[in-house]
This record gives sequence, structure tokens and C-alpha cells, in this order.
Amino acid sequence: MRISTTSCLCPFLVCLCFIQRCSGASHHVPTKVPSKNQTKLANGETEVHHRPKRGWIWNQFFVLEEHMGPDAQYVGKLHSNSDKGDGSVRYILSGEGAGTIFIIDEVTGDIHATKSLDRERKTHYVLHAQALDRNTEEALEPKSEFIIKVQDINDNAPKFPDGPFVASVPEMSEVGTSVLQVTATDADDPTYGNSARIVYSILQGQPYFSVDPKTGIIRTALANMDREAREHYTVVIQAKDMAGQVGGLSGSTTINITLTDVNDNPPKFPQKNYQLYVPESAQVGKPVGKIKANDENLGVNADIRYSIINSEGANMFSISADRDTREGIISLKKPLNFERKKTYTLNIEGVNTHVDPRFSYLGSFKDTATLKITVGDVDEAPVFSMDYYIMDVYENSPSGTEVGAVTARDPDSRNSHVRYFLDRKEEGINYFRVDEYSGVIYTTLPLDREDMPWHNITVMASEVDNPSLLSHVPVTVQVLDVNDNPPEIATDEEVIVCESSRPGQVIQTVTAVDKDDFANGQRFSFASPSQLPVNPNFTLKDNEDSTASIIARRRRFNHLTQELYELPIVVWDGGEPSLSGTSTLTLRVCPCQRHGRIRMCQGEAFLSSAGLSTGALIAILLCIVILLAIVVLFITLRRSKKEPLIISEEDIRENVVTYDDEGGGEEDTEAFDIIALRNPAAAEELKFRRDIRPEGRKHCGPPRIHRSPSVELDEVDVHQFIKQKLVEADMDTSVPPYDSLQTYAYEGQGSPTGSISPLDSPGTHSEQDFNYLDNWGPQFQKLAELYGDPESDVTT
Repeated sequence: MRISTTSCLCPFLVCLCFIQRCSGASHHVPTKVPSKNQTKLANGETEVHHRPKRGWIWNQFFVLEEHMGPDAQYVGKLHSNSDKGDGSVRYILSGEGAGTIFIIDEVTGDIHATKSLDRERKTHYVLHAQALDRNTEEALEPKSEFIIKVQDINDNAPKFPDGPFVASVPEMSEVGTSVLQVTATDADDPTYGNSARIVYSILQGQPYFSVDPKTGIIRTALANMDREAREHYTVVIQAKDMAGQVGGLSGSTTINITLTDVNDNPPKFPQKNYQLYVPESAQVGKPVGKIKANDENLGVNADIRYSIINSEGANMFSISADRDTREGIISLKKPLNFERKKTYTLNIEGVNTHVDPRFSYLGSFKDTATLKITVGDVDEAPVFSMDYYIMDVYENSPSGTEVGAVTARDPDSRNSHVRYFLDRKEEGINYFRVDEYSGVIYTTLPLDREDMPWHNITVMASEVDNPSLLSHVPVTVQVLDVNDNPPEIATDEEVIVCESSRPGQVIQTVTAVDKDDFANGQRFSFASPSQLPVNPNFTLKDNEDSTASIIARRRRFNHLTQELYELPIVVWDGGEPSLSGTSTLTLRVCPCQRHGRIRMCQGEAFLSSAGLSTGALIAILLCIVILLAIVVLFITLRRSKKEPLIISEEDIRENVVTYDDEGGGEEDTEAFDIIALRNPAAAEELKFRRDIRPEGRKHCGPPRIHRSPSVELDEVDVHQFIKQKLVEADMDTSVPPYDSLQTYAYEGQGSPTGSISPLDSPGTHSEQDFNYLDNWGPQFQKLAELYGDPESDVTT
């Protein structure tokens, strides 16, 4: 097969075609090479060894992109050595673009491209060529794969995909400081020619900036660029392909460069002397004026710290910087008094907080100014002798009781009279009043410490000559306690009494509470009411530590007989005078379960832990009972099922059947009857099948205790007995039709010493006290009842 590329569309392809024709490269002009692998046979004929024809192996064709001619673009030619030019060979093309982009002349094998191709969208196409006999449709050549590669032309200009750009560089930077690197991309083939070889140049931004033609790095080109003089610059960068030659395509982008600030300017006060008027009524801690030093820098470079450097001004005033406005805020540290001092002089200094050592040659980055403050005389409001007052009064005191007094005076030289009154804007009941001339505070209602132990009021004062000038002072009144509330038992819950409680056992320890306040701690004493008869069930013991213990006086409580008991308790406090109160506790009897030291009723504990109603609890218990019944029935059926003697129907061979029933020992006569070993004569009457479990014996009446025999049996010839059993097994027709192994063992006679079981010993009544079983919990409750006090059993 040959490839014909007679028409070339550019000088490069013409040269390539010439080189192909001259050199005869196989990958561009493959030819069909005759095979020389032949073997001469004895009859003179030759046997041909077929192998793939190297002449039908293809590599690639080339086709130019962006073809705009009126005719289809010629790509190449397919030719088979079997083609004699008579049209008997038909060429077929398949693969990517076959029939749509690329067409082939079935007779000549010429390939043409019918559409304009774009290398940037698809660089190559993979196709398959095949030569067929037109008459028989048989393959003359095997299917061969080849590639049509799209040849690139310079049809794409460089682009900056991320532009426009924003960059920054510090002001006063040195020449050559890197600002930003820009990169352009070209969609053309970088491996072919200079179509994708880019060169950078600067179109706008000189003489301030420059660009590296190869890397695209933008650098500063002018020294000492000052942000305060010019802050923003616009730079235009061009990228041109074809290595910047004439005819190359180009693209450009814009970079907006901003000079960032550095601290190269010290702060400056606009003037050196300032004056300020401050009235003597100015409040301490409040701003009274402001001053500002100018700084041309930005951000932290313009931050200024202000300070008062002379002692006269620093003792009375303070200054701080406002972060937003960068002003120095002057505040009052102490109250001003026109009668004492009328003027103050402040020396104020402003210093940059962030100093750049590179610009230290410019001098110190600070400045000073002088501020003269004049104090103005004003009519001031009355001043109280204290900033706040704390007073106290006993609760239940009658109305009109004196609580305390406040004092205020006129600070001016006129010393006007002062009037007092309460701030009526406060909500709530008015429990107090104040005398308008003396400032004495009185109660208007009896006070209750248990209701409100503290009262906060505000007393106001004004001058008689100028009532508009008011001053306020807070007054806190503490209500002192008196013993006016009886004590009570601390709990209202029911007390749990266990049915297993015994005499002298502590049922519960109770405490008391009192609404009154005792400085040395609350002390209580407890007793049963003296007017009531002695309680036969419970007693009360005062522990002398403000607690009391409820003690059971008898045993055997039963919640079915009586579930609830009431126990009245009298409590005395330790106040003056002493008060007492009577509380009645309810005691509930129930079966108990222990949770550590806490006793709870069984029913209550279960329901409270599960959070279930009685109906839901019954349903759950019923389900549990049904499940247990099913499990027991399943186990019973499994045990009663007889296992077959023959293990497998297909395994009819010699088998050994082993019975391994050990039983319960010598005294167990239910699992295996050993009479046959002891008396061979009785074996004739008891012929049991070894493969069937013997039925258990049925006993009526109370169970009997088996003991070891005390007399010796007659000596038995066991050897003779085993021989007899062997003959019977051989003659028995009911056994399975294969050999079975039957094992007999004789353990001997019973022990002459008899049984040591405690069931044989006569029972005696023990005098031991089993009352300690009551303390073992509900698990041993039934055992405690069996071994309990005989007298209680008789009573029951």
C-alpha cells in the first residue's frame, strides 16, 4: 500500500512530502512487502508461511486546520498491492469522523476532509482502513489503524485568564521591587513553531513600573514613590506571540497598583497653644474636651498615643485616644471647685505607636502642645455626706419607727437650705418616708423580714432657693429578724416502713425548718405530743443535733392489715421567745427492696423506674409468661424426642453404638437397673431393649430416702452372666442387622458404712435465734418467716 500526498497546502508540507518520497519512510509511505518465508516441499511445491504485511501498517497523516477553500482538503491516499487498477478493490474507512469529516474514494483510496478543523478543539482523529474484494467482499488486507493529526496554525491570540489584576506595593520601595507576575496563555500548539511563544511588554505605566519580557514579573522602576503624593497607578501589559515578531497576535491586561502606607510622616499639632472652658459642675470621669494631632499616614501608622506630661494637669485630668477619630479625649479625674482653683495648664504630647526604623533619619515621631483650662463658677446641687447609706430596722416595728437620717449641704458660698424627699418613681409599696427638713427616715408600715429582707430607696435633696438642682443618694434598709415563725418538719413526703422492720430499728431521721433567721444557727428539739397516749407502733428520739429519729416499737408490719400510720411530732426552736409547731407525718407500710441505703416499695420502685401504668405492666408480665411457657414446651419436646438407632440410611456398615448414661450413682435406681448384674437369674424376667430408654418408675406418696444395703448379696458369677447376654444378643432377631457392641460394667456392692446424707438423721429443734435473717433483704424474707419467732407463728 502507498500514500500519495501530491498536493500540499504550505511550504512545510511540500518539503515533508518530498522527504517522504525520497527516504521512503515506512510510517508515512507504507508499501506492501512480499513475504520471503517459504519452504520447498519434496514434490517441488513451496509452502508459504503467512505473517502480517508490514506494508499495511499506518502511523499518521497531517491536515491543516482552519481550511477555508471551496473544495475538500486532500489528506492522503490508501493503496493495496492487490489493486491492479481495474476497480476490483474497494477501500473502506471507519473510526472518528469517518463519513462525516473524512471521506474516501472507494476506488482510488483518496482521503479528503470535507469540513474545516480546529486543532484547539480536537488535535487528532483515529481511523481504520480496510481493502475488500469488490466481487467477493473478502478482505484483501487486514484492518489497519492510523491517525490523522490536525496541523496547527497561529490562529489564537494570547489571553490573560485572570485579568484585570489588582496589586499593591509599599511606598518608598527600592527600584526593582517585585509587584506582581502576570501570565498569559496561548491555545496554539507550543511544540510547533512560534505560535505559542509569548513576549511581554508594558504599554502604560512608565516610568514608574517595568515588566520582564519572558516571565511577566512587574517591578518598580522609580525610587521614593510617595503615597501621600500619588496613591494609585494603572499599568497595561501586552502579551504577543510569535516571539514578538511582526505578524504575531497579541492580548493585553490592566493592573491597578496601589501604594500602601508606611510610617514616614510624624504627627503634628495644628497649633501650639489651646484654651478650654470647663464648668466646676463637670462630672468626674466624663469628657470635658478634645485635642487632635494630624498624621498624613494611614491605618496603624497614624495611631497616636496622647499623654499629659506635667504633674499639675495629670493630677486633675486624663487623656485617651479615640480609635476612630484619633482625637485626644480629655476627661476629669477629680471634682473641680471654682472656689479653690480657677485655672489649670496641661502639656500634651502626641507620639506614634508604630515607628518604622528605616525612617528614623526624619527625626522623632512626636509633637507637643499646651492646653489652658479655665474653671467656670456654677450653682451646684446639694452634696450628700456619703455616697450611699446602709440602715437597719427590726421587723414588725410599728409605723413611724425611726430608721436613720441622711445629710446634704449646699457646696456654694451661699450655703442655701436643703430639702429632702423620696424618689416616687420607684415602683412598689411605700414603706418609708423622709422628713423634708431633717432628713430622718421613718417607716410607714410594719415590715416582714420573711417577705422582704432588704429595701432599696432613693433620697433626693434640693436647694430651697433653686429646687431644679437635685442630687440623689441610694439608701439600703436591712430588716432585722425577730422570732415570729414556728418551726416545721422539713419533709411532706410519706415515710416508708418496711414489713421486715424489727423493734428498735430507725425508720427515718427527720429535720425541721424555720423561716426565721438565727445568727448562731438553727437549733431544734423534738418530742411526741404529751396530751396523746403512748404510740404502740413507733417512738420518737431527739438526737440533740436538730434532728430526730423515728424508731419502730414492734415487728411484723403488714401492709395488708394496715398500710398507713400517722405520727404527730412537736418541734421547738431555739429563739427568744421559743416557738413550737406540731406536724403529722404519714408512714406507709410496704414490702421493701434495697437500693444501697435507700428503701423503696417494690411496686412503687418498679413502676417509677419503668414509668408504666398498671395495665401496661400487666400486659408485659402476661407476654413474659407466654414466652416462658413456649420455651419450656420446646425444651420438653426436644428431650422427649427419640433419636434413631441407625444414623444414616445409606451408611449400612459396621457401626459401634455407645451408650454413655452415668446416672446418679449407686443410689440412683431410676436411670439404670443394676439388679440384672447382681442377680443373673432375674435377667430372664427383665429383658429390656438397650436402644429404648426404660420407663421411669412411678411412686405414690412421700419420697423415700434410699440407703446403701447393709447386708452382702450372694456372690454372682459375672463372667457367666456376660456370656449368657452375648448368646441372647446373637439370637435376638429384633436387633439391627449389623454388629453392635454392648458394654456391661459391675461396680460392686454398696458401701458397708451406709449413707452420710443429713436427711437420714433425726430432726431436732434448734434453740438458735434466726432474727438476723430479717436484715438480709427481701430475698431471704420467706426463710426469715419459716425460722422466725415461734410465738408470732402461733399468733398468726
